[in-house]
Amino acid sequence: MEADAMYFPYLRGRQFELLALRELANQKLLGEHIIPIIEPVKLSSTLVNTLDVFVKNNQCIAVILNPMVGNFGSELEDISDQERKSIYQTRFSDSLQSPFVIKSLIMQDNTQSWVNSLTKQNIEKGDLLAVNASRDHFSIYETEFSSVSPRYVLIPDESTFRRRVRKNKVLLDDKFEKQSKNAAYKEIDDEFFSDDHLYYKEDNFIGFSDYSIVGDEYSESGFAPRAVAIHIVYLDAENNLRIHHFVSDSNEDYYNPAGKFYEAVSKLYAWYQNRKSSFKLTLGFKKFLEHYKDQSYPGLGTVKKLSIMHHLELMSIYLNEV
Repeated sequence: MEADAMYFPYLRGRQFELLALRELANQKLLGEHIIPIIEPVKLSSTLVNTLDVFVKNNQCIAVILNPMVGNFGSELEDISDQERKSIYQTRFSDSLQSPFVIKSLIMQDNTQSWVNSLTKQNIEKGDLLAVNASRDHFSIYETEFSSVSPRYVLIPDESTFRRRVRKNKVLLDDKFEKQSKNAAYKEIDDEFFSDDHLYYKEDNFIGFSDYSIVGDEYSESGFAPRAVAIHIVYLDAENNLRIHHFVSDSNEDYYNPAGKFYEAVSKLYAWYQNRKSSFKLTLGFKKFLEHYKDQSYPGLGTVKKLSIMHHLELMSIYLNEV
């Protein structure tokens, strides 16, 4: 199954990221070449339900056990509601027993204790996924995996990591050029996104990873934007990935997000009309078209969900064809 994996989208386990993954898995749209990586931010019903769906559908997913963002670690230990704590902890622990859930660790100060704990549970180092992106913690990686390489090792595109990590390398890079405010995307409405899917093998990687259309930056709190932006990844004539930003026009205040969304999705619809013959339709993109035709507003979280769904299904379509 995961032996053919090539693309490892890295997502923080917020609600709409998880819902995007769950819907794709339910609809069997990810295929065998994609293994999503979740860095959980909280122990929630959405998280455990998503893992259940992946296991049920025999679809691989990787879960970071020592996340660096959010409250997952403390919640795993300290949920005040004992009944909820018991249910969520049990379901999460049960999901980790599945071969379709890949146990994953970020190289940081607590990694060695996690490796020891997993080893005591008869989980082999060679079955793990390692995120090895910190120079300050590279020595921990070399100590823990000196004799056995993890199944997958995510590393940045830096010479030190390329030289010193010999096996099972996956290229990790943030491809999303995040702007300080959504209105700024109007100035750069179309830009290059990635060509890692074209050249990763030539660079001696077994796969590639990015943060989809969300980016690596993590914030605990959301905010009401003045502008609504829809981010759509697409393949150009040379199969490079580009990204188009569809941005609302009435961005003077925070009012009427539904109207702002319709301005943005109207631009998406017009853009699509000019490239119907070559555009690869996905479930997420079809739902955008439905919202345009129905003049309906799904909420900003769903806008993000549909954009992620489109990106991941597009990569599945591409990887199934090459």
